[in-house]
Amino acid sequence: MTTVGPVPAAQPVGRVAGTRPQGASTPAPRRRRRQRGWVVGWLFALPALLFYAVFVLRPLVSAVQYSFYDWNGIDLARFVGMANYTKVLTDPQLLSSIWHAFFLIIFFTVLPVVGGLLMAALIRELRSKGFGTLARTVLFLPQIIPGAAAAIAWVWMYSTDGTVNQVLSAIGLDGVTRAWLGDFTWALPAVGLIGTWINLGFCTILLLSGIGKIDGTIYEAARLDGAGFLQTFRAVTVPGLKQEIGVCVTMSVISALASFDIVFMSTQGGPGYSTMVPGVLVYQLGFTQSQVGLASALALLLTLLILLVVLPLQRAFRSED
Repeated sequence: MTTVGPVPAAQPVGRVAGTRPQGASTPAPRRRRRQRGWVVGWLFALPALLFYAVFVLRPLVSAVQYSFYDWNGIDLARFVGMANYTKVLTDPQLLSSIWHAFFLIIFFTVLPVVGGLLMAALIRELRSKGFGTLARTVLFLPQIIPGAAAAIAWVWMYSTDGTVNQVLSAIGLDGVTRAWLGDFTWALPAVGLIGTWINLGFCTILLLSGIGKIDGTIYEAARLDGAGFLQTFRAVTVPGLKQEIGVCVTMSVISALASFDIVFMSTQGGPGYSTMVPGVLVYQLGFTQSQVGLASALALLLTLLILLVVLPLQRAFRSED
């Protein structure tokens, strides 16, 4: 008589043998490995988080607190509520500093971005002739020079017997020469040109790297269709650089609204208040005039202003992508 062994149980429908049933919990060893990885990741990030908390978050919270007080940094502080913010929004001199920062956007943003687009397109055309590397090096040199050092060099060039006036005299424009940084009308544009000189190299190199990502066959097709330099620039180069243009605009707008080193080292806000910007004014109010509360209020409003300007710009360039 044949002995029949036990019949194996049938596998449930939809389930593969050897697999964990749906909804079963993760095995303990795998769960422990994930937890260790999570802990190790936070341990690596902890030093950076501590630095950020100590040098960014804590001063920010302190500035918010100080902005509601009248305090000279030594004596007992006096709570004044929104008085500091009201003064910032109503005082003509404080408002003029904000207007000057917006005026600098022309020199820190518009001119460098437009000039950077043209220079990047020209360098691409001249690359085959061996000029590309030299042009990139020369244009990027101002970017590696500290803003304070660049401002000092331009102060010498803007002086009465400096390079700028010597060049103007050499081409027969003696009547135009002046003490540029001491002129109430021309001091702010003169300071703005320093920012143009510094930001032009950054924008050119960034846009040139963006041109390198554009498919070369598009340029070849445009050339075969008879498109010239300007037509190719308008129809191919500019549309292909929207992301890079957005980065240039964002960074340069921030540098204009938060400008400090160039203005401080060249004019310190003078003559009078003709070149005063919020960054320099915050320094003078806080460290020279001992108005810590007012300086904190102006600094916070400047931060809010930068966010209100930059966030829509980022959204606009993102939507055009």
